[in-house]
Amino acid sequence: MHLHSLTRLAAAATLLLAAMSSNAESKSNKVAGTWNLIAAKVENDGVISHPYGPEPKGRLVFTPDLYFVEFLHDPRIPRFASDQRGGGTDAENRAVMASSLALYGRYSVDAQGDFSGNTVEGSSFPNWTGDVRTTRELRMEVQGNRMIESFQRPGGAKVSLVFERAR
Repeated sequence: MHLHSLTRLAAAATLLLAAMSSNAESKSNKVAGTWNLIAAKVENDGVISHPYGPEPKGRLVFTPDLYFVEFLHDPRIPRFASDQRGGGTDAENRAVMASSLALYGRYSVDAQGDFSGNTVEGSSFPNWTGDVRTTRELRMEVQGNRMIESFQRPGGAKVSLVFERAR
């Protein structure tokens, strides 16, 4: 066999192994995929609130290569009167900040494919940037085509978000 043929054969074998490995990873990764927010609530001292409104919108994407991006919002947030992103009034900016959240970073799964933690690389709430969370602080539990995200805020409020797998 010529060196050129061996090189081609080695490259083909490498690609095949990489594809098989990638498929194996995605099959064992229960959270990988695109998820749509369908419910969100915060419970604080027995009082329940809905931070993203009665019909919240949002998306959570877990890529097979272990990145995530999450955007949540209340679709009732009013448009800015100025029609300029940087031209909102104090009230308009407060409404956006109080009713939306965006973050991204990396995540991990355990040997069973369950979510095991994440690192926030950036967030619209700057205090979370750099946070490393394990299942002690943040849970993502897949139940069929639904996933429940839950965590407790430092002040004690319990947050629960329900997502449905996008089709």
